[in-house]
Amino acid sequence: MKKQVLVAGAAVVALLLVVAAGALYYYVLGPTKAASGPITAIPVGQATDAPALAADDGMLVLNIDQDQSQVTFTLSEVLSGQPTTVVGTSNQVAGQIAINPDDLSSVQVGVIQVNARTLTTDRSQRNSAIRNRILNTDTYEFITFTPTEVRGLTGSAAPGDSFSFQLVGDLTIRDVTQPVVFEVTATADSATQLSGSATTTVQRGDFNLIIPSVPQVADVSEAVQLQINFVATPVS
Repeated sequence: MKKQVLVAGAAVVALLLVVAAGALYYYVLGPTKAASGPITAIPVGQATDAPALAADDGMLVLNIDQDQSQVTFTLSEVLSGQPTTVVGTSNQVAGQIAINPDDLSSVQVGVIQVNARTLTTDRSQRNSAIRNRILNTDTYEFITFTPTEVRGLTGSAAPGDSFSFQLVGDLTIRDVTQPVVFEVTATADSATQLSGSATTTVQRGDFNLIIPSVPQVADVSEAVQLQINFVATPVS
């Protein structure tokens, strides 16, 4: 009788472990919502303190071209005992830039959005963990950067010219917003096209981004590099 009770107890424990493992798997690695639709740019001046554009102010308004642009995040981890560099990417980035080539100091940069549901790395299980537990993309679909200041951009630009400046603003990941500064380099590819990159490094803890406990993953870096490689073309 005692043996039967022990066997039954062991069976119950085993069943609970299986149920718990299944729940954990679904919670961390289960399915996530797809992007709600194609991402589109918020017009310059909306949701920022920038003044509205006038029809005759000489500003050229450009959209980030998703077909030629990409956002990345880069961090390090130890995977199965091996140091690993993790790179996540998406081309679902949108934003507008208004620029007068004769007066770069008047540049305006609109809100930049990234659809967090579309970020992918080289491992599907990591992607699910990022979407389900780290970024909670079912609830917080977009990562946004709202520029508040452009530093160090003056003079004029002609096709072929390159320039560097800082873009200051508020970065929102999930429900946390923190000030960040992007280092930007840009080149006037032509009279109507810009290309370049914007880079910053943030700390996971500043945004309450907690890594779930997953077997074989350890020592995920606190620092995360964010980068936008962009091509901006005229608004159609």
